[in-house]
Amino acid sequence: MTEKNDASATIRRHAERMQQKRKAPKYSPLSGLGVFGVIGWSVAIPTVGGAFLGMWLDRVVPQSFSWPIALILGGVVVGAMVAWNWIDKTRDK
Repeated sequence: MTEKNDASATIRRHAERMQQKRKAPKYSPLSGLGVFGVIGWSVAIPTVGGAFLGMWLDRVVPQSFSWPIALILGGVVVGAMVAWNWIDKTRDK
């Protein structure tokens, strides 16, 4: 009978520890790296897309200013706004 009580007590303690961990999850370093990755891609994709679109516009619609530089700056601004929005949403959770 004591073995059965010991086993049930062990299971109960294990279940209580699991519930405590679920209530207060800890952030791991890997989740931090994931955040850096999402923020980096959300800035990099509009920036590179702006550069390519600007190079195409330079050939099709030449202007006195540089399309790639203008659209790279625009891509950085758009990417920063997307990253800021994403950080704001994840901070509330």
